[in-house]
Amino acid sequence: MAKLPRSIVALGFVSLFMDVSSEMIHGLLPVFVVGTLGASAVVLGLIEGLGEATASVVKLFSGLWSDRVGRRKPLAVAGYALSALTKPLFALAGVPGVVLAARVADRVGKGIRGAPRDALVADLVPEAQRGAAYGLRQSMDTVGAFIGPLAAIALMAVFAGNVRLVFWLAIIPALVAVAVLVVFVREPEARTPATAPPSLTRAGMAALGRRFWLVVGIGAVLTLARFSEAFLILRASEAGLALALAPGVLVVMNVVYALAAWPLGALSDRIGRRGLLLTGFGALIAADLVLGFAPGLAGVAAGVALWGLHMALTQGLLAAEIAAAAPTPLRATAFGVFNLVTGMVLLAANALAGGLWAWLGAGATFTAGAGFAAIGLFGLLVLGRKRAARKVLP
Repeated sequence: MAKLPRSIVALGFVSLFMDVSSEMIHGLLPVFVVGTLGASAVVLGLIEGLGEATASVVKLFSGLWSDRVGRRKPLAVAGYALSALTKPLFALAGVPGVVLAARVADRVGKGIRGAPRDALVADLVPEAQRGAAYGLRQSMDTVGAFIGPLAAIALMAVFAGNVRLVFWLAIIPALVAVAVLVVFVREPEARTPATAPPSLTRAGMAALGRRFWLVVGIGAVLTLARFSEAFLILRASEAGLALALAPGVLVVMNVVYALAAWPLGALSDRIGRRGLLLTGFGALIAADLVLGFAPGLAGVAAGVALWGLHMALTQGLLAAEIAAAAPTPLRATAFGVFNLVTGMVLLAANALAGGLWAWLGAGATFTAGAGFAAIGLFGLLVLGRKRAARKVLP
């Protein structure tokens, strides 16, 4: 396998440090919102869903702007910097509304950087290396995602459970991420903007191509089945996990995710993506069933590990497929559209998950997730039989 460019590795470290920061907060946020601030699971679901939906809307417009001006890095820097500056708001929160505002502001930053950064990865490597490139970025992002919860657990022990102090300290790795991006990531020379500027008109969306829209459909079904990881933490808490150990849920998930994403991405460059995506849907079905019905913390741990495996099997591969399916001048726009659609679906998925949890319990929430994943798996199999999926998923 050819060596990946230094800027790809640097982008991986940017993701790593920002995820350390984010997961130091996210690993404690569900129990902080429900336990400390007294909100319900429904409110938690809305906070998570609105935050991600906001990011998805912003990604659309940042992607459009990136393609229009032919630049990626300035928007990426702005987005990472905004997310870094919102971290103290979580420490200051006294009511759920402030947490919602902080979450939305943080996700605006994620939205600004997301589509341009994902397009930049594709700009930096040829098609034959994109599975590995997206896999590496996802792996390093996920390394940060389990270092963050571990740091949160350690800091909770050192500072006697002072959640707000942990939130304050989370700004440090976020600022490191911004510095690495500014200093070490080199964008290719500015590309010529598209002859026909990207737009949100019907013609503009049609220009993205049928192959792209089929990938969007696959991603939307997967997202409907995969609600926020906050519900994994609540499930572990319900099974008896102590508050101080709550971030350990994300550690288990992200260790599996980090170890598998890069090698699976590189494997997809050799054997294609469709079979791995089918396996990813199957892993999500198994994760939901185990989380819904396996008893005790051991069962929860097994379900969380399967959840991490399904992430490794799907997230980087879908990003590589979007990069391959979209016309080059509209690449950032394509990532923005994809994230908008999946973000809106995630809002619905989180609201549904929260409602089912409040009314019928955890088993109903995870059963619904397994059902949606099964629908997606069946749809991919049908597409394969008709040979349409062979054109969409090499």
